[in-house]
Amino acid sequence: CSLFRWKKRFKLIYRNRKHTKKFLIILLSRVCIVQFSSLSRPVVARSVLIKLRAIASITHSTVFVSASNQNIGTMPERRPFVRLPTDVYPVNYGLSLKPDLIDFTFEGKLEALVEVTQATNQIVMNCADIDIITASFVPQGGEEINATGFNYQNEDEKVTLSFPSALQKGFGTLKIDFVGELNDKMKGFYRSKYTSPTGEIRYAAVTQFEATDARRAFPCWDEPAIKATFDITLIVPKDRVALSNMNVIDRKPHPDDENLVEVKFATTPIMSTYLVAFVIGEYDYVESQSSDGVMVRVYTPVGKAEQGKFALEVATKTLPFYNDYFSVPYPLPKIDLIAIADFAAGAMENWGLVTYRETALLIDPKNSCSSSRQWVALVVGHELAHQWFGNLVTMEWWTHLWLNEGFASWIEYLCVDHCFPEYDIWTQFVSADYTRALDLDALDSSHPIEVNVGHPSEVDEIFDAISYSKGASVIRMLHNYIGDEDFRKGMNAYLLKFQHKNASTEDLWDCLEQASGKPIAAVMGSWTKQMGFPIIAVDQEQQGDDRILKISQKKFCASGPHNGDWMVPISICTSEDPKCTKLKVLLDRQETTITLNSVGPDQWIKINPGTVGFYRIQYSSSMLESLLPGIRDLSLQPVDRLGLQNDLFSLSRAGMISTVEVLKLMEAFLNEPNYTVWSDLSCNLGVLSSLLSHTDFHEEIQEFIRDLFTPIGLKLGWDSKPGEGHLDALLRSLVLGKLGKAGHKPTLEEARRRFKDHVDGKQVLPADLRSPVYLTVLKHGDSATLDTMLKLHKQADMQEEKNRIERVLGAISAPDLIQKVLNFALSEDVRPQDTVSVIGGVAGSSKQGRKAAWKFVKDNWEELYNRYQGGFLISRLIKLTVDGFAIDKMAVEVKSFFESHPAPAAERTVQQCCENILLNAAWLKRDAEDIHQYLLQRKAPPV
Repeated sequence: CSLFRWKKRFKLIYRNRKHTKKFLIILLSRVCIVQFSSLSRPVVARSVLIKLRAIASITHSTVFVSASNQNIGTMPERRPFVRLPTDVYPVNYGLSLKPDLIDFTFEGKLEALVEVTQATNQIVMNCADIDIITASFVPQGGEEINATGFNYQNEDEKVTLSFPSALQKGFGTLKIDFVGELNDKMKGFYRSKYTSPTGEIRYAAVTQFEATDARRAFPCWDEPAIKATFDITLIVPKDRVALSNMNVIDRKPHPDDENLVEVKFATTPIMSTYLVAFVIGEYDYVESQSSDGVMVRVYTPVGKAEQGKFALEVATKTLPFYNDYFSVPYPLPKIDLIAIADFAAGAMENWGLVTYRETALLIDPKNSCSSSRQWVALVVGHELAHQWFGNLVTMEWWTHLWLNEGFASWIEYLCVDHCFPEYDIWTQFVSADYTRALDLDALDSSHPIEVNVGHPSEVDEIFDAISYSKGASVIRMLHNYIGDEDFRKGMNAYLLKFQHKNASTEDLWDCLEQASGKPIAAVMGSWTKQMGFPIIAVDQEQQGDDRILKISQKKFCASGPHNGDWMVPISICTSEDPKCTKLKVLLDRQETTITLNSVGPDQWIKINPGTVGFYRIQYSSSMLESLLPGIRDLSLQPVDRLGLQNDLFSLSRAGMISTVEVLKLMEAFLNEPNYTVWSDLSCNLGVLSSLLSHTDFHEEIQEFIRDLFTPIGLKLGWDSKPGEGHLDALLRSLVLGKLGKAGHKPTLEEARRRFKDHVDGKQVLPADLRSPVYLTVLKHGDSATLDTMLKLHKQADMQEEKNRIERVLGAISAPDLIQKVLNFALSEDVRPQDTVSVIGGVAGSSKQGRKAAWKFVKDNWEELYNRYQGGFLISRLIKLTVDGFAIDKMAVEVKSFFESHPAPAAERTVQQCCENILLNAAWLKRDAEDIHQYLLQRKAPPV
């Protein structure tokens, strides 16, 4: 507890004068504990506490139990985690909160209807960073019983309320008065800084409770399975907007202060604490009604209502789509989507009040790029899916987090495909989610989709590509295996059976099994309960008019294959009809032989058409050779061209084939028209370029990139043409950025020209060209370029533009300018959540940048760790900073640093980074010389 925080709290308590004396004692005792613990003098501290109690002359002495019983001089051992007891259970929370947006504190009153299921003289609840002033229990029809003490177990974020006599079975009301702090850590009930249209710095009070931070706003049973209803009242300044999960049912002046109003909201459905939300601030909104009668509002910063219209359009299309898909109506009368200035995640699915980063919700018709529109559509689709899958039916415990997130990450694509078929979003899924999950899951330090979570502090570790992207990928595979009709039937049965309740993974499998008649639990258990995935080895033999395939499976690892078994749904197509599956089989053993009838020797065979099955494929050399013309003549589907290249790239990293083979394959993509295929190629070439930055022939791989991307760059040009669409805009931005970064002279010259016109106000850059132009001029720029870019950042009124600039600043090359960018990352000009992308941009841009970023993170570790309180942003920061190293000793250095600077929520990320560094080093040692010779031989004139 900092003295500063306690000073603020004491001001708040002083207003509450009947409790001042008691709280002064608490305040002084805690200050004493802090002081004496630093001197390792617990005996002295206890004697002071005893004297303070005597001075206080109060009967509530057991308030101090947790402090006086601790061995203050030593850290207590971490105990095994125990979930809350079930002898007292909430039925309804009556919650009133009064935030102070000047002192950043809040007062709270809780009147919870509870059921005592077993007589007890104590109530155990979750409570963190909250100070209870009074607590009492009123049995139904009985006398009020005052609590005689509050024992805070800070490590487990619990408080035990003690009562002088046993609370008997039956219903009663638990009353608690408490105070807390509007923190600046982007979790719990926190403050978010924004600038008003007149240029003033102001603050909103907002919430982020998932996974376990409702307990920072009010004492509660903060576990997903302990559901209740909520009656929320907010006491707020009368000129502020107040929102919560439900609609407002009453708004009246506060009796004690004419500047305040009491806003009362309707009773919520039965729900988990992590989905409760409230927001107090200044906002404009746009509204509409969905075709099924739900009021939808998008709240924006003041003066930016226009930027909420795109999200409003997506939301009003999405709600009816999900109503129809699930055959279960949306259960609330309204849904609000709101942009929050300081927000750690992308968005949060609070029931009826979904909170977003500004960049995940706001679209400016003139200044937003195509990728931002697509991102907003996906995030809105994801969060609205949770209104059913997660909110109506909730996971029983955090072990089943993947079920919420994996499902929403899959169906967001189904929804966007429905709303915007021109996005070709399912092909993009393979590049954005499927291959990302395969890469992470190939590591020895991966984890199963379903992870046994004990202590809630472990939850942050699994908000990763396994829970989201692998979860989505195996659901996509399952949907394909079952078929859409049976899948929807099973989903409907699941939602109806468990609505307003909690469920586990097995409950979903049961419903889908009954709907489809297929062995879902057996098949899916092999994908969710063990980590990793198979590599399917395929060889063929022609027998007359038939093709005989020999198929076997092993576990694919980034370091090479190992033994492993999955139940693998396998589909097969041929060149006769690449869009149509010729045969489906379930590989439920190590190997099998399959006969494909009527397949002539001139036809090629493709395993896993659509790249739906979650596995990699290793074809025999003859099979692979026969597929290459399908890349050149585009007869293979785009998603399969992408999958083939991505598999080979991963096999090269694992040492199963030479990287030179992949470079040769990449040259077959010269005629490629598809954005997503180019996006995946670009990503893999980026990995290779980063790896070869550790060599003295980095320029040669840049030349390879220039040669590969120049034809498509010339074809696209700089300006959009009539009839072009969304994917053309994405492709142009990608290709120009790749050519500019690689030093393609015509691209660099044109980028500089257009940048100058943009800065001078002669010709504003179209939004889709800004990222590639900014990146190009910075990569090859000087201090004047950086100063101009920082000036553009300061002038930008839109967060999307600020983020666009922040992500590319790290491209600057000079060491002193790299340091300037890193210092900028921690300045007031960068929102706390965006510091990570600035530092990550530096680390990802060059070898010098990587070294400088890692040193910067080490030097500023305390500030960064404190800023994110060890949440998932710390994991992201670590990964972005160190993943690109390729020297064995760096793995040792990274491991050593985090052993002496523990980051519990990022332990697995640190392991994965160290493993990646060692894999990079091994890859470099194994293939660097061959790659160099190939790149030289490409340039050599023919003999």
